[in-house]
Amino acid sequence: MKFLTPQLAYLLTRSQSRANIRVLLQYVGFLAATVSVYSVLFHALMLYEGQRHSWLTGFYWTLTVMSTLGFGDITFHTDIGRIFSIAVLLSGIVLLLIVLPFVFIRYFYAPWLEAQLHTTAPRQAHDDASGHVILCHYDDVAAGLIPKLEERGIGYYVIEPDPVAAAALVSEGVSVVTGDLDNAATYAALHAERASLIVANVGDAENTNISLVVREHYPDVNIAAFANEFDSVDILELAGVTEVLPLKHRLGEYLAGRVTVGPARAQVVGQFKDLVIAEFPVELTGLAGRTIRDTRLRELTGLNIVACWERGRLVPARAETELQQHTVAVVAGTAEQLDELNAMFVIYSPNDNPVLVIGGGKVGQATAESLRRREVSVSIIDRNADLRPVLSEIADNVVVGDASAHSLIMKAGLEDAPSVVLTTNDDAMNIFLAVYCRRLNPDIHIVSRINHERNFDAIHRAGADSVLSYTTLGVTSLLALVLGTEATFVGEGADLVIEPVPAVLVGKRIRDGHLAATTGLNVIAVQHANGSVDPAAADTQLVSGDELVMLCNAEQREAFQQAFG
Repeated sequence: MKFLTPQLAYLLTRSQSRANIRVLLQYVGFLAATVSVYSVLFHALMLYEGQRHSWLTGFYWTLTVMSTLGFGDITFHTDIGRIFSIAVLLSGIVLLLIVLPFVFIRYFYAPWLEAQLHTTAPRQAHDDASGHVILCHYDDVAAGLIPKLEERGIGYYVIEPDPVAAAALVSEGVSVVTGDLDNAATYAALHAERASLIVANVGDAENTNISLVVREHYPDVNIAAFANEFDSVDILELAGVTEVLPLKHRLGEYLAGRVTVGPARAQVVGQFKDLVIAEFPVELTGLAGRTIRDTRLRELTGLNIVACWERGRLVPARAETELQQHTVAVVAGTAEQLDELNAMFVIYSPNDNPVLVIGGGKVGQATAESLRRREVSVSIIDRNADLRPVLSEIADNVVVGDASAHSLIMKAGLEDAPSVVLTTNDDAMNIFLAVYCRRLNPDIHIVSRINHERNFDAIHRAGADSVLSYTTLGVTSLLALVLGTEATFVGEGADLVIEPVPAVLVGKRIRDGHLAATTGLNVIAVQHANGSVDPAAADTQLVSGDELVMLCNAEQREAFQQAFG
């Protein structure tokens, strides 16, 4: 009964529901009148044939004929009686078997289901909610962030204005609260004053409105907002957003950072206190074919190669690991050591031909702008001729047309380009173009974006050397804000994880713990109890109270937890 009462209250208080019930009652009244008329006519015709029946019998006959049951125990013997029976039968088929179910479902059952779903969707957060994250929309980024929050024991709530959609999310196990995004009461129900972060991840205009509403009532809460347009950054900051995330613009910059052109250079991808994490493609460094031990990078620069990307797989960096032409090495050290590494690469002859960018949307434009700031020549292919004026300002060569056309892509410079960047918003198209570009130029370095993580392996199989996704960038950026750390975006599926030194490893050196062999993860630094951080080396002694700073994917982290608790 306690569930039935709010459902009835919701159903009867909505004006549309009351109107639906009136329509249903009107139809039931019309149906009752029709049955009554038929019962009266039944008596008149039966008297005409010389038969006498009670009024209950007339009602009984009318319903059996209209419902097509037709028991046959009461029948007319004249043609006029049979014509009347046919009329009752046909009208019964229409009124009872066709119209009535439709009217009942449309004007009562469907609103009743909606009322059930409406009352199923939660209206407020738990009273003890604190330190939680509030997500204003359930999108791919939110779906990727939620498991990482759950791993760390951080609570969250998703706001869903539509009660039906909210109920569907509840059935999927998502913690959701239904309410309007621009209503202060929604954030009061979510205890926004105790939230660690509110994420405005809708459109730029909606995000601005959300920030104004929240900031008016909760001046101290942290707000992160996505900016689809780079010009919206200033507006969102003025609206009170603590951290604006122009993800498409940043994705373009990250893609540009993974391009091989000119002298090889290590690209900074993250920082942990004074420890800088960077990566560089082996292709242009003269290190291809050597083992990590033979490179002597630690002796020459002080940097450690802590991991390697091999066609999308993050593999441990061991002394005997041989660097391949397509390998992307991940290094950790200080900024000064990174400068020494870059100075070593200047002597190698680069390919200075223009980089080819396929796709002139927001990500493609951000990629081209980032490359131009590095004084790199850029060619862009895009289907939309209307973008030519904009693209001409940031690219040396703009080609309008379909990149899958052989003559067009060759005209854009694919044959001589050192790298091609695939920035279209269609994963299937990027996979196709990766295969196409690899076939036309087997030596080219292919960098691509993807939208869905499920396509990560497919695009690497297609020939891409480096792949980044909008979703992973958003998840990494938000998680860093929640944890209060620097965003480290090494690649798809790789996270920077900090774990206490397991008791079984205390007193041992890193090499004696066989972490890489046991779990496959990569220890890049050791954080001491006093907060200082030292780069990890094979002979680093592990002591109680230290923490391991590791670079790993989800499987490697799970293997670590299973092996060491």
